[in-house]
Amino acid sequence: MTPSISTPKMSGARVVGVELFYLPIQNRVPLKFGKETLTQVTCARARVRIRDRAGHEAEGWGETPLSVTWVWPSSIPYGERLEALQQLCERIARHWPGFDAMGTALEVGHAFLTSELPLLLAAANATRQPGARIPWLAALVCASVVDQALHDAYGNLLSRPTYSTYGSDLASKDLADFLEPARGDVSFSKRYASDFVTESPKPRLPAWHLVGGVDPLTEADLTGSEPRDGYPTLLADWIRRDGLKCLKIKLRGNDDRWDYERVVRVGRIALETGVDWLTADFNCTVDEPDYVNEILDRLRDDFPRLYGMILYVEQPFPYDLEARRIDVRSVSARKPLFLDESAHDWQHIRLGRELGWTGVALKTCKTQTGALLSAAWAKAHGMTLMVQDLTNPMLAQVPHLLLAAHVGTIMGVETNSMQFYPQASEPEASIHPGLYRREKGCVELGTLGPTGFGYRAGEIPRRLPSAAVTAGEAG
Repeated sequence: MTPSISTPKMSGARVVGVELFYLPIQNRVPLKFGKETLTQVTCARARVRIRDRAGHEAEGWGETPLSVTWVWPSSIPYGERLEALQQLCERIARHWPGFDAMGTALEVGHAFLTSELPLLLAAANATRQPGARIPWLAALVCASVVDQALHDAYGNLLSRPTYSTYGSDLASKDLADFLEPARGDVSFSKRYASDFVTESPKPRLPAWHLVGGVDPLTEADLTGSEPRDGYPTLLADWIRRDGLKCLKIKLRGNDDRWDYERVVRVGRIALETGVDWLTADFNCTVDEPDYVNEILDRLRDDFPRLYGMILYVEQPFPYDLEARRIDVRSVSARKPLFLDESAHDWQHIRLGRELGWTGVALKTCKTQTGALLSAAWAKAHGMTLMVQDLTNPMLAQVPHLLLAAHVGTIMGVETNSMQFYPQASEPEASIHPGLYRREKGCVELGTLGPTGFGYRAGEIPRRLPSAAVTAGEAG
């Protein structure tokens, strides 16, 4: 069952232990995802122990929100979907210590995702009805916590930052072993993930603020139920407090009048408060390109300055590109068009490019391994990148921001956990304040440590609950 990985270099390692934890979080304000509204989330956190051939060991951490409404939109009750995702997380955690593949984090991570995860998902879905099966996107999110921890541990093992471990000095495989080009003038032979990332990124990133579909914009939108906890409520107050320059607008995708008016309302506030950039996120609910085109054309004609501020459009169309092969070139002729939910891996990005998509929104919740390979494939084919948030709190914020810093994006990074559950990250913020508070429109990465993802986990004053799973030699 375990694939062969040719890794003669002494840098190879394997996973020998996994611990899995759950950290529940309550939103301070609701967040609308497509047709559902999120009021709470459970984060999965993993601690992984790895060992090299010489017996040296290191541990690493990974975390992601199990954002049920995003990974698995369905009429199935939220609690039932969450339970299924947690069971899959536990199945994955128990399986890893028995997976004998040894190599770099990227090599071992890729082997697991391609050989093991499909089998684990199939086993999890074996007793579920066809309409209630866990989607592949959800499986990637469940797998991401251990995958992230593997990459962190590998950097710690070598006493190097994780992003310095992706070169030819450690790898026994080049990218041609993982990726296939779509054009004859592109080759991945003798190219490595290090060729598509920078080891020395800028320590400050412009931050995108999420304007949710139920967020109040002005006092007329207030209902009296808003929290009084010292954090802003109205959009203009957030902009002034954090010095924001970039706003992402959540839209409905099935109500063109509401969507147009929402962009205009947000845009007017943006103009009044010195915001530079906007983007529109339709959350996979649009069926025809004309829906988006008509909104964009109306903005171009009625509010040309607002139209010019729209930097890109994010994922209007359904998740399943293979089942819904919509030609989107008419949209991307107007604005850069970014895959998000559909960008499961580089194969889906290749299909998206054929259909006319021009950019890719990466997420670490789809695994660090997958994000690196997707970034390499997209950049090699001239596609633009963005790194989008899953409302990442606590440790989940760290690899999320690091990905944006290292791959190079169209503009900064989306980061919004400080809007929806800022208090959840207070222990982590005591060590890394710049990661959890936006100032002058940016987040700061300068406090991160020198190895792995730089969590400095031992310094963070957080008490974890009892482990839901302890597998192998967790230590």
